[in-house]
This record gives sequence, C-alpha cells and structure tokens, in this order.
Amino acid sequence: MRLGTVERIWRYPIKSTGGERLESADLDERGLLGDRLYAVRDAEGRFGSGKNTRRFRRMPGLLRLRSRYRQAECLGEPELLDPDGVPVADATAYLRRYLRRQDVEVACEGSVSHFDQLPLSVLSTATLDWMRTALAGTAVDERRFRPNLLIRTPPGTPAFVEDQWLGSTVRIGGTVCVTFVRSSERCVMVNESQQGLPHSPLVLKTIAKAHDMRLDALGTVTAPGTIGVGDPVAVIRP
Repeated sequence: MRLGTVERIWRYPIKSTGGERLESADLDERGLLGDRLYAVRDAEGRFGSGKNTRRFRRMPGLLRLRSRYRQAECLGEPELLDPDGVPVADATAYLRRYLRRQDVEVACEGSVSHFDQLPLSVLSTATLDWMRTALAGTAVDERRFRPNLLIRTPPGTPAFVEDQWLGSTVRIGGTVCVTFVRSSERCVMVNESQQGLPHSPLVLKTIAKAHDMRLDALGTVTAPGTIGVGDPVAVIRP
C-alpha cells in the first residue's frame, strides 16, 4: 500500500537549531547521516533544547540559528549560522555570547544520545495542512515540528494519519526501510520563533486539544540506504 511520496527532507546538524533542507540523504541505523550529531552542551552535560529535563536544558533563542554541513558527507563539525543566515567563525564562542552563558560548547554525540525519543520523525502533508487550517492567521510550516521527512499524502487523507502507520514497516525509495513505533510528545518548542515563524502559544494548545500533545510518526531505520525527494513511500509490513 502506497502512503505517498517524499516531499521534503530535513537534517538538523546541531540539535535544537534550525536545519538544512536536502534533496537526498543517506540513512543508517542512527537515522539521517549527521542528524543531531552535535548539540549545545552545558557544564552539567545537559543539551540545549526547548525544555528542561534530566538530559535537556532550555536555551531560548537556539531556533533562531541554523546549522548545516559544509560537505554532504558530514565531515567535521557543522557550520552555525546567525539569525541573519551569516556563518559564524567559531560556533562555541558565538553561542557563549549569544546565549550569555560561558559554560556551553558545541559537542559531538558521545555515549548519551542527542535524540529526544527515536531517530527519525516523519510528518504527513495531511496533518500539516490541518494544522494550517486550525491555526489560520498563524504562520505554520513543517519547520515548527522539525520532521526529518515530510510525506506528500494523497488528497482526502485524514489529519493525523500517522497514527495509522504506527507498528508498520515502510520502504522509502528502493532500499531504505523504516519501522514506525510511536508519535512524538510535543513541548513548547513548537511555539518558539524562528526565521519567518513568530512565537505563538496557540500551536501547542491546538495539538494538545486535537491530539493529546502528539504529532508525527517516530521510527527506526531497519534497512539503510539513500532516499531522495520524490521517492515513493509504501507499506511492506502492516
């Protein structure tokens, strides 16, 4: 059963910053190659995020920055871009000034995962279009929800169709297989401002009221390979 096609691919080299849009990407058991491989880490070992937990520390303003790799192969530390889209010379030095914290640094993933939950987040255009309608007057695009893949679903597909994907395995393109496990539990990060998207508390409130704080399908990569925009997405094991 065909679910749709890959509409957009997103990678976020430095966790909790805006990411980079790709035409193709390699995937392995960790997810998209280089995705959230780096994070802003404080002296306690907690990672910059939109929330405070045992692993994460809220650091407002990170989403106004973006990150990208200089090479498609993800060699070396990614480049950090300021709110105007200008690359900074030294990411850690810039972040210490920007966040007004001297205990932060850009750090590569070690023994503690940078992922909030699972490696791959997938969102449908059906759900995104519903959110745009429900939030008429509020700027909404998929960047608020930070998926790795936006899937173009057929006309008439219901919102929150991702729930129907949970427990199934899909093939993306020719070789990549993904098993969907559960959906993301959303936090205030969806409200945060970023380029072209002003702060709005209505985003999280809408998700909470309509779908119990959940939005997208989270999965694990069960067969590695390369995917590209336009690739078909089809269920191979319900």
